[in-house]
Amino acid sequence: MRETADETAEVVIGGAALLDPAAVGYKFARLEQMRRAEFPVPGFFCLGADQFDLTMDRLSPDLAPRPSSADIAAVEAWCAAAARALAAAPVSEESAALLFEAFDALIGPEELAAVRACAVKSGPRSAADDGDEAVEDGAADPFAGMSESFLYVPRERVLEAVSGCWASAFAPQAVRYRLHKGLDPSAVRIAVGVQRMVRGTRSFVAFTRDPRDATARRIVVAAAHGIGEGVVQEKADVDHLFVEGAGANRRVRAQTVVKRWMVTEPERRGGRPALVPVPAELADVPVLDDALTLRIAALAEAVEELFGCPQDIEGAVTADGEVHLVQARPMVVAAPARTGPVTHWGNHNITESFPGVSSALTYSQARIFYQLIFTDLYRRMGVRPAQLRENAHRLTRMIGHLHGRIYYRLDDWQVLHGQMPAFDLIRPQWEQGMGITGEVSSGPRWSHARTAAALPAVAWRACRHRRESKQLLRWWDALMLEVYGTEKRNAEELIALYRRIWDEVSRRWGVTLANSIYGMFTLRFGVSLLRRWADAGPEALPGLLAGGPENRTLAAARSAMALAEEVSALPDLREAMLRAHSEDQLRALWTDLKNGLYGIDIARGVEAYLRRYGDRALHDLKLEEPTPRQSPWILLGMLRPMVRVGQTAEKSRSTEAEAAAQARSKLRETCRNPLRRAVLNTVLSLMRWCVRAREDTRFCRTQLFGISREVMWRLGAELADNGLLDDAGQVVDLTVEEVLGAFDGTLPGTGLRALARLRAAEREYHRTLPDLPALMAVPEGRPIAIGLPLAAPAGGTTDTVQHAPGALGVLRGLGSSGGIVRGRAKIVLDPAVSPDDCRGKILIARETDPGWLYLMLAASGLVVERGTLLSHTAITGRLLGVPTAVAVPGATSAIPDGAWIELDGDSGTVTILDEEPKS
Repeated sequence: MRETADETAEVVIGGAALLDPAAVGYKFARLEQMRRAEFPVPGFFCLGADQFDLTMDRLSPDLAPRPSSADIAAVEAWCAAAARALAAAPVSEESAALLFEAFDALIGPEELAAVRACAVKSGPRSAADDGDEAVEDGAADPFAGMSESFLYVPRERVLEAVSGCWASAFAPQAVRYRLHKGLDPSAVRIAVGVQRMVRGTRSFVAFTRDPRDATARRIVVAAAHGIGEGVVQEKADVDHLFVEGAGANRRVRAQTVVKRWMVTEPERRGGRPALVPVPAELADVPVLDDALTLRIAALAEAVEELFGCPQDIEGAVTADGEVHLVQARPMVVAAPARTGPVTHWGNHNITESFPGVSSALTYSQARIFYQLIFTDLYRRMGVRPAQLRENAHRLTRMIGHLHGRIYYRLDDWQVLHGQMPAFDLIRPQWEQGMGITGEVSSGPRWSHARTAAALPAVAWRACRHRRESKQLLRWWDALMLEVYGTEKRNAEELIALYRRIWDEVSRRWGVTLANSIYGMFTLRFGVSLLRRWADAGPEALPGLLAGGPENRTLAAARSAMALAEEVSALPDLREAMLRAHSEDQLRALWTDLKNGLYGIDIARGVEAYLRRYGDRALHDLKLEEPTPRQSPWILLGMLRPMVRVGQTAEKSRSTEAEAAAQARSKLRETCRNPLRRAVLNTVLSLMRWCVRAREDTRFCRTQLFGISREVMWRLGAELADNGLLDDAGQVVDLTVEEVLGAFDGTLPGTGLRALARLRAAEREYHRTLPDLPALMAVPEGRPIAIGLPLAAPAGGTTDTVQHAPGALGVLRGLGSSGGIVRGRAKIVLDPAVSPDDCRGKILIARETDPGWLYLMLAASGLVVERGTLLSHTAITGRLLGVPTAVAVPGATSAIPDGAWIELDGDSGTVTILDEEPKS
């Protein structure tokens, strides 16, 4: 209770003031946030806590002095007297007139209201920001159920309900709870919300985490017929529905009861809700069907996303099937106790290469890849052999397989990268790319003197880098001709080829990673010069990095465009391709095309494309997924959207050239000093080379995994032919070591079939599990399978949509490819969708990889949650000439699928529009 109160305090609070928890409490401030974020919240207004203060000030002379908090009996007696006085206290005539005016305007004189109390922290209004330990619906302790609510209140009884809400400040259960928490039970203020009453026929409470185990990633919905009081006060028979899984694998598991009772709206206005029998036809069926349960679950998840923590949500369903939310509060989730050290895991950018669940074959090959190439990188960057031997165990566990998902073991990455001279100069950019925040940002640091002393050696190695990159590409191109230019090999020859290639990789491939290191150095230096000499920043880079020689990724894209142009020139083939949607139709079309039905030239053109680019596809690093090299008809599905929209390679080149010319012209205007401009152009030329080298070697990486896929699939066919597997496809559920061991004689046992079956079942189960956090901490010294359920986000931040006038929301990221485009959003969490689904839409994803190219070619804009100016999405957006924004936090959850949005690729903003833009 405050010592003084302002007699001029505002009586009725609405509009922006509803967002102030110090005035109206967290309950109503949260409701206003939800309403402004377009959640289905019935309209309401509030009487602020200042009105409670004024009333208490008027009553103070008639109340005994507040006793010492040590005398619990006296305190309880004083609180009971205060409650009686508040219940009988009249609302002043002036305040009543303003309240009725607001009631008539917002609710309607003949309508009913829900009148609810919310406890507000005692003390000055500004004190609400410095802790919420005694505040209802606060994050630390929601104090749920400690204040009163009155439902179905008519206009003539609203003042009585307001007094009842005030009196609930000192209700026995609230007093006892505060005493239990060691708080002063009289140090409380009450705000009152008056909300339009929703005439719900069904009500629910939804928890975004299982209350029995708040770390379990499932949504629990408790639902009953009638109004919400039946659920929250356990007066009605309640069904429990559990929503588990994600995406297409999401499912509802119902735990239903035979319904005997329900709480309904009272027959007469102003009466108390009545407990009546459930109609016989509803007694045995779930209160909510699966579709409605999933709608409620989606709303609950969106509320959790808005507030950034698990939520307890109350709502009602009206007779027309519409869902209304009337309350949201934080769930009390105890943070996992850390009794010892933890291991940090993250998948911020590895998901662009290995999205979703990956098979044992893919994971084992990826693990080999990371161990070999990073050993070579550290050697090239000057790490001493003794250090490499000391950290050899870390190199073998750089990535883990958690619930079937591939994750970085970040603590080891910090130690390993920290060995490199001068790494601290680019650590911030690297950590941003890895999604590392908070306590995860650790690892060895070099002193400034030691870093400076290492720079000459780093510069010397950098001078050799371009030559070494060219040598790598020459070696690789010669190898590809050998691999795909000879007759089919037997098992022994395949294994020998595989081992020879990966042995060479262990001694050569580090140069591709060194390119990323030098690229980050160059990027940091170039942005610094742009800011100083051209009054520009990273937003200028998309155009300045365009142009120059074509890299292999872009060559693949433009070759596909050229092939699509050839198809479009053949009317019969074009029509057949546009009609073919199913895999069977595409297979049949491929057979006709290969057999020359549409001409020998197009057949040869397709064959030539497959020889050069046949490993490029969605998920092309995942060995369980086929590429056009194994299933050539996949290519026809990739070409179809290009044929439909008439994309051409020449248009792609001219768009890129135009963007480059505009950027260079602007640079001449903003940096007039020719010497400085020459230095800038030199640095930009280096950056363009690094980008091209990065995309060239990423394409080679696709081919490297393509060779591994081809070898392993053929060996799987050998195992199946010899009865060791049910079919060749089971090979994807074995590790590389197990496949090779079956031929080398180093495999313990011979039960490959049973092992593959077990792993296949486990892989399918992992698909049903929700995604783990992108950044998490797991207790050290425990089996990972036990530690994972206790994992919690480590040092992460919550991304909230910033709302702007005239739009549902504005998200901000990093502009990567200029231009403004408006269109419908296409949320793509799994790129295994038809490119036609993305045609003309703005693609929204967590991240992309080179295999997304055909989706990106069909899209009119690109928005991803992760990435930097040198990420694949940024580079591809620039090369394709489509507006692009990267590093847009929460885009896939904040942007509704199918919503009209405007993407500004220069500023990096994404605006969610109210409706289709007018032409």
